[in-house]
Amino acid sequence: MMEATASAPAVPTPEISSLIVPLLKGVLYQENDASQWNALLHLQSRVRDHVAVLGLELVLDEAEGYAFLRSYPEPEEATAERLPRLIARRPLSFPVSLLLALLRRKLAEFDAASGETRLVLSRDDVVELIRVFLPAGSNEAKLIDQVDAHISKIVELGFLRRLKSQPGQAAMVEVRRILKAFVDAQWLAEFDQRLAAYQARLAESPKEFADE
Repeated sequence: MMEATASAPAVPTPEISSLIVPLLKGVLYQENDASQWNALLHLQSRVRDHVAVLGLELVLDEAEGYAFLRSYPEPEEATAERLPRLIARRPLSFPVSLLLALLRRKLAEFDAASGETRLVLSRDDVVELIRVFLPAGSNEAKLIDQVDAHISKIVELGFLRRLKSQPGQAAMVEVRRILKAFVDAQWLAEFDQRLAAYQARLAESPKEFADE
């Protein structure tokens, strides 16, 4: 009588690997590679099965045209097994966190008032989002000078994209819609309280916005 043996995990095929590897590196956008995006839509159930073995889940928004991997929530029970994290958490500085909150609100307002899908802002537009939070008497010029550095950080995180501009034109950025996946509706519902907390923190320590 033959003994039953456990089957080995399925080895990803080349076509699956060609999707998983880029997802492990970052976000996949439909606009960047339509053929790769279509392959992901077709094979998404198999991709989900393979990344689940790594403790990851596939987040795919077909309407918005993006997909990424994230770690499953850690178990609450102290005795539960905790897997090593493949997707590292990146702590955000206070000014970057504030800017992300303001950009998310701006995106929500844009979606409610416009039929367009791309929210494009100039550097001056971003400055105006922040200006109302600067305490009276603060060194506004010094604080605003830091905006470019904070914008660069958000570009690096993938929530903003720099757009090409002609010589002499203002630098423009596009708010990536993937920001909606990281700042959800429940978070947005508590937005006024969160912004009040940000404003109180700036009033206590305005220099913090200029420091990274």
